[in-house]
Amino acid sequence: MRRRGPGAVRATAGATLSLLVLLVAGAGWLYLQLNGDINTFGADGLSRDRPGAGAGGSNVLVIGSDSRAGANRRLGGGQGDVGRSDTAFLLHVYGDGRHALAVSFPRDALVDIPPCRLPGGTWTPARPGAMFNSAFAVGNTPKGNPACTQNTVEQLTGLRVDHTVVVDFAGFAALTTAVGGVPVCLPKDVYEGDLNPHLGSRGRLLFPQGPQTVAGQRALDYVRIRHGIGDGSDIGRIKRQQAFTAALIKKVKSRGMNPSTLLPLARAATAALTVDPDLGSADRLLSFALSMKDVDLHDTKFLTVPWRYQGARVAIVHPDADALWSDLRADRTVDGQDAGAGAREDHKATAPMSAPTPSAAGVAVAVYNGTTVPGLAARAAAVLRAAGFTVTRTATAPAQQHTATVIAYGPGQQGPAQALIPYFPGAALQQATAPGLAVTLGQDYAGGPAPAAATPTGHVGGAARSAADNPCSDLSYG
Repeated sequence: MRRRGPGAVRATAGATLSLLVLLVAGAGWLYLQLNGDINTFGADGLSRDRPGAGAGGSNVLVIGSDSRAGANRRLGGGQGDVGRSDTAFLLHVYGDGRHALAVSFPRDALVDIPPCRLPGGTWTPARPGAMFNSAFAVGNTPKGNPACTQNTVEQLTGLRVDHTVVVDFAGFAALTTAVGGVPVCLPKDVYEGDLNPHLGSRGRLLFPQGPQTVAGQRALDYVRIRHGIGDGSDIGRIKRQQAFTAALIKKVKSRGMNPSTLLPLARAATAALTVDPDLGSADRLLSFALSMKDVDLHDTKFLTVPWRYQGARVAIVHPDADALWSDLRADRTVDGQDAGAGAREDHKATAPMSAPTPSAAGVAVAVYNGTTVPGLAARAAAVLRAAGFTVTRTATAPAQQHTATVIAYGPGQQGPAQALIPYFPGAALQQATAPGLAVTLGQDYAGGPAPAAATPTGHVGGAARSAADNPCSDLSYG
């Protein structure tokens, strides 16, 4: 699979609920009982200058809201009622009806926000270089501004968004309770101060080290932790959230697909949704779900939009992101194949979504220790040499306060850089002016398990199966 930038899966409350809505909505007998639970947002806030339809497939924008209003107040641990987007991704369902790709947007990514409608009917001026998650807060309302986020995504990608779905904290908590909890494993004790670094003290113990089952508030706290485990970054939560989603879906399937188990899940899911007007009734939501009934978790990939750090924020990397949007407009998979061709001919997928692991042969790389942990560069170099890489140098980096590992690549070296990704999960890819490849190890590498001959991330099926079967694996925490 051809990756276009750093990052990995970001599957959070929104992803989990959306996938489970599709699982449970397949039972037609549910729709009359669920019809009153579906909330919609107005279409009057959508841009008047929207992209046209692409070559095939459909696009669904999923937004996870961290509003503290209403039932969310006791769960969020924050102040104020203004709706904000905690996570967002664009799901492209290919024209073959069997494959899908979800592209997540870091909430701190700097983007151009187009004019958006305020509650009173006036429109804001365009805001260049604003944080992505601020689009949802335009108008300062508890329910947020899904139309503004949709406008922002459409302008950024050039893709027409067919449907938008918003999920909140309360819905996520209710869903995890409805399934009887989800098994997870913590690599260390986690305290209140890890969830809220502004607390000023360590606080009480939230999660003891080791395996346990979480539901409701505890499940929400688990997927939101960023400072207690991992590298402390928002990006660093990705692997833990992926594993949680996989474990939750596995738990749902293990309970059986029958009315007594599905109805509580369907009620929890639909009550948590705010959708565009075209999905504003249970029969429409059911029809939409049935249109994706052949999309399997094993045929779904998650990517993060190509990014790099820009100070304390995240910048989207061009032209990598532009090439990704071009592929999706053409209904091409990220390995360059056309997933729509089979649908037009006989409704069968014609191209596999998987690609061979990039070869290490002939790839030369320098390794630098960006931490104060002794011997870290030598440890990484030994793993790389065993895999067939040529390590040209090991040394201490000029700065030793790196929290996250960085893979820097010079002109023409982005392809070889992909071969390094499996050995440094979650590392950031950065373009550099100097020739060649260089890995600067961060604290995330020092604190993680020593990697073996890993396989690339990106195909959620393989990663999800291993994480769900073994929730104490390294994928179960950030």
